[in-house]
Amino acid sequence: MLAFLFATIAFSIDAMLPALPDIAQALTPENVNRAQLVLTVFMAGMGIGTLFAGPISDSIGRKRAITLGFAIYLVAAVVAMLSQSLELLLVARFVQGLGAAGPRIVGLALVRDLYEGREMARITSFVMMIFIIVPAMAPLLGAGIIWLAGWHGVFGAFVLFGLIGAGWLNLRQAETLPPERRRPLRVGSMISGMKEVVSNRQVMLCTLVLTLGYGQMFGLLSSAQQLFGEAYGKGASFPFWFAMMALLAGTGTILNATFVMRFGMRRIAKWAYVMQTCVSSVMLVLLLGDLLAEPARFPAFFIWAVSVFFMAGVTFGNLNALALQRMGHIAGMAASFVAAVSTLAGTLIAAPVGLLYAGTALPVVSATLICSGLALLLMRKLDD
Repeated sequence: MLAFLFATIAFSIDAMLPALPDIAQALTPENVNRAQLVLTVFMAGMGIGTLFAGPISDSIGRKRAITLGFAIYLVAAVVAMLSQSLELLLVARFVQGLGAAGPRIVGLALVRDLYEGREMARITSFVMMIFIIVPAMAPLLGAGIIWLAGWHGVFGAFVLFGLIGAGWLNLRQAETLPPERRRPLRVGSMISGMKEVVSNRQVMLCTLVLTLGYGQMFGLLSSAQQLFGEAYGKGASFPFWFAMMALLAGTGTILNATFVMRFGMRRIAKWAYVMQTCVSSVMLVLLLGDLLAEPARFPAFFIWAVSVFFMAGVTFGNLNALALQRMGHIAGMAASFVAAVSTLAGTLIAAPVGLLYAGTALPVVSATLICSGLALLLMRKLDD
């Protein structure tokens, strides 16, 4: 069920990619680049909603907060589906992002209510596997929906996913935060909770490491279309290569769920960053020295790209579990803080990486090496 909640949010982002050309021609033919705002405003709405979804769930309960988020998400999806202007579509997408923050953030708090430590990391690994794989598969599914029903049909799919997610949650999941453990939604209570989160060394270290992890992953995502299409001549088959990359990388979450109970969260995450630092160092040397023959260039890049997503699958669940391990009494607040800061700061790292693209993978490989190296240094300070 939790995996489906995360899948709905991931699908809401990447299923829009194949719809952007049609939206541009229908709603903003005079400036087709404006269609990209359909993605940007959704992320902005989700980023803002992330700050409030957790504290709200600490006050009213997990099920109510997720259901409220889905209600906002569904209404906005219907408005977007019926939109006849880009301006209305953008407003609807922003509100849809606000609603999406509920399932995304409160889902993690719900897991923390039920589990802790290595068991939480094991459960979160499966959830993160969906979070990583679905974005890669979503463009293919989105393209099929557009072929059948046009770009409006994608929003109809969002409505269907939202209804299934909300219904499944309310029919099968019991409330995990009893009334006696809830915190009143007052400014003073929120400030005290935030102070506790910010003053916790473990939470801050995990947030910094997650920021570096998101930064290198978002950096690859921002340049992926150009790298596959322009640098390596795989533009026509890009969705299939991207899907294969995510499926291969998804094995990381399976391995983590299998071994985290034995080896622990910190140790596995640390060795994942050791692996990524080594792989990116080798790739950087190969690129700088122009040591790869033409037939080997794309396979080498593809293997490296798989390693980036594999590392995300191994580390993200563990780091979230480590961050929330001692925050059970304010799990919603802590989950909001960790997600909001790491996602926003990771985006800020990725933005210049994408802008530095100049026909090779050199910028994104360099950024990944720097981020993984810094994350490895920070991992040494974490407790298991």
